[in-house]
Amino acid sequence: MLTPSLSHDRSVCEPGRERAVLAVQRAGGLIKQASTMTAIKHALQRDIFTPNDERLLGIVNVCKAGKKKKNCFLCATVTTERPVQVKVVKVKKSDKGDFYKRQQTWELRDLTEVDAKDASKENPEFDLHFEKVYRWVASSTAEKNSFISCIWKLNQRYLRKKLEFVNVSSQLLEESVPSGESQSVAGGDEDALDDYQELSTREEQDIESMMEMCEYAISNAEAFAEQLSRELQVLDGANIQSIMASEKQVNILMQLLDEALGEVDTIEGKLSSYEEMLQSVKEQMDQISQSNRLIQISNTNNVKLLDEIQFLVNYMDLSKGHIRALQEGDLTSPKGIEACINASEALLQCMNVALRPGHDKLMAVIQQQLLFAELRDTFARRLTNHLNNVFVHQGHDQSSTLSQHTAELSLPKHSPLHRDLLRYAKLMEWLKNTHREKYEGLSRTYVDYMSRLYEREIKDFFEVAKIKMAGTTKEAKGKFGLHGSSGKLTGSTSSLNKLTVQGSNSRRSQSSSLLDMGNMSASDLDVADRTKFDKIFEQVLSELEPLCLAEQDFISKFFKLQQHPTVTPPLAQPETEETDGGPLSRMPPQAEHRHSLSSEKDLVRLMMNKIFQSIELELNSLIALGDKIDSFNSLYMLVKMSHHVWTAENVDPASYLSTTLGNVLVTVKRNFDKCISGQIRQMEEVKISKKSKVGILQFVTGFEEFAELAETIFRNAERRGDLDKAYVKLIRAVFMNVEKVASESQKTPRDVVMMENFHHIFSTLSRLKISCLDAERREAKHKYTDHLQSYVINSLGQPLEKLNHFFEGVEARVAQGVREEEVSYQLAFNKQELRKVIKEYPGKEVKKGLDNLYKKVDKHLCEEESLLQVVWHSMQDEFIRQYKHFEDLIGRCYPGSGITMEFTIQDMLEYFSSIAQSH
Repeated sequence: MLTPSLSHDRSVCEPGRERAVLAVQRAGGLIKQASTMTAIKHALQRDIFTPNDERLLGIVNVCKAGKKKKNCFLCATVTTERPVQVKVVKVKKSDKGDFYKRQQTWELRDLTEVDAKDASKENPEFDLHFEKVYRWVASSTAEKNSFISCIWKLNQRYLRKKLEFVNVSSQLLEESVPSGESQSVAGGDEDALDDYQELSTREEQDIESMMEMCEYAISNAEAFAEQLSRELQVLDGANIQSIMASEKQVNILMQLLDEALGEVDTIEGKLSSYEEMLQSVKEQMDQISQSNRLIQISNTNNVKLLDEIQFLVNYMDLSKGHIRALQEGDLTSPKGIEACINASEALLQCMNVALRPGHDKLMAVIQQQLLFAELRDTFARRLTNHLNNVFVHQGHDQSSTLSQHTAELSLPKHSPLHRDLLRYAKLMEWLKNTHREKYEGLSRTYVDYMSRLYEREIKDFFEVAKIKMAGTTKEAKGKFGLHGSSGKLTGSTSSLNKLTVQGSNSRRSQSSSLLDMGNMSASDLDVADRTKFDKIFEQVLSELEPLCLAEQDFISKFFKLQQHPTVTPPLAQPETEETDGGPLSRMPPQAEHRHSLSSEKDLVRLMMNKIFQSIELELNSLIALGDKIDSFNSLYMLVKMSHHVWTAENVDPASYLSTTLGNVLVTVKRNFDKCISGQIRQMEEVKISKKSKVGILQFVTGFEEFAELAETIFRNAERRGDLDKAYVKLIRAVFMNVEKVASESQKTPRDVVMMENFHHIFSTLSRLKISCLDAERREAKHKYTDHLQSYVINSLGQPLEKLNHFFEGVEARVAQGVREEEVSYQLAFNKQELRKVIKEYPGKEVKKGLDNLYKKVDKHLCEEESLLQVVWHSMQDEFIRQYKHFEDLIGRCYPGSGITMEFTIQDMLEYFSSIAQSH
């Protein structure tokens, strides 16, 4: 029987025994699981990775999260050859057998993140982030941790890339091996992967001998593991029994425990005394800590004070050099201007510094701000006075150089002035930000003086242009013997072939019309004048365009009017002007725009309107002069002005140049429309002579020359549509007035007038190939053909008049119901009457009648159109047609009578040929 002491010892040892039994069982489970994974790892290495020269270093049994539990293995492998490639391979057991197959492979370098889900609790789930996120659930947390640790080691050894490990315990992530100590796989140094050493030869032999003892070790790994576990439990139980059986050892153990408890009581006493000592030390340390805290607060306050002082010194201190530049700096030399720019920028930076709370109450800060304000006002006053003097001097200085430009058609260049003034652009920007009133005053001064300068230059420039235009006209008049000083527009006051006379001097009107373009000498004069006018007008626009663009660019850069919104503009706006045709599209007055301007681009346009307020007036005056000299000049002006407007709109649709040229284009278009209306009015006022034949009407030939001129001018023009509309108006007026003249003609038959003029119109339109007049061209051809046929039929009725009347009566009887073979029994149309009529037209008489007809046709037709032979040939065809018709009627109405004409078709051909040749 056990003693009480021994019973007590046994009761104490019982929990230890239970823990030992549980440890043995847990160890058995681990051994079973480890042996299973070892067998699987060995099989995978042999069947899958060894043939591919790969080594299996880590494995975990997983299934996909949230799906059907289909188990597979994730394997971490490296290649045995250099360069070493690290891969993660998904291996799955085949459905058709007990072998494994490789299903998917990822490169470890493509892995960006490993998420273990929870670092503090056991959780078998984890995520691998490759090209997408793969979510897995491991068979155990230990396997998951082992696999993640393997991944970390492989990355540290072979890749050393930035790989994120999220929710992973730091214990799993070992320190990386220094790169200098790492060796290649070929070298055989596997220190960093000790957990993954291959089995030694002796270990392989022991395992093989153990497996030979159990026949099903390979075929049934689980049974083999269970057997090993049972044997291990038996061994552990025997060990525990032997330990518990030793009663002597237990007593010794209990004695040692009692001695240990005594020592513990001794130590506890010493610890209590130590605690009392530490309490006093703690109180002393608290006092020291309080002193240190006060010292730290004092140091912190000193640091903050120093920081505030340094801030004020750094950001509110202006150097003496900058102060001297602002007070006395030279604003005429480049070096002095640069110094003033740097000083003004430094001053602006000091004035705009964002003070911290309380700074504005410091006396030093207040004094500095007063100094800055004084320097700002002083420098702004100096800068304003200097630039005012520059503007005034430049405005007066340029006027003396205008005489050199008066001899040639060119405008003075202001690029030197712009270049000199642009050196002050940054100072103007500073003035704009600091002294808006002075900035606006300088703007007004610049605009005032430059507007005067440009007004003088532009006025002189346009005077030269007008002189050259007038000189061109006088030279042309002298060349053709025409004299005089002035004249009125033919398109508004002259009728056909009428010259305008004023005072004692008479001259040919300088404006052209469709009526007088047919005169050859006048046409040559017009061509020479128009070509010279076109060059002068183009040169005027070419000079104005760069001038306006350069000035607008300078204003934008100098006054810094490019980006920021503006306030009420300081400049006035020119008033809207009225013309005979109504108000033109112009900028409204400034009063209506003071509160509506929202961008500085509008202010630039306002300044340009003020500076160049005379350009639009001068252009309109020049256009009026050109239109007065020759109304067809409006064609040239329309093309040139349209091209320049199109160019300006492409550069900037809202620019001053684009707006101004657009306004002037309205005037040019109005003049062009007046020119077309004047030509139509002249056609309507045409009067023809009652004593002479009409021929080709002058406005018809005039339209031809107008179309040729217009096609030359409008070739590749932007406003072709305006010309097409004018063509339609003119051609309809030509058609209408040709018919009107033909109806009023007494000397020339109406058909001749229509035939000749519409033939000429058809020829003109066919030659010029004007697409918008295709319908009119076909109409002209139709009218020409119809009137040619009408004239031929009416003319041929006279040579065989009685014969025509006889057969007309025959056709009338037939139409009334008389049978054709019974017509010969009619008293008025019997055979005797037919023979009597035929005898009156022997061949000699017919030839004589045709000869008279030819002469009459020759008198009707004009020589310019050369239609005589065409008409004569048409008459020949019509005569033969009538002859055949007469023979057909004789054959049908007088069968078997043997009656024939006194001449044959061959005789007629000879008559027509001989008559044509004789004339």
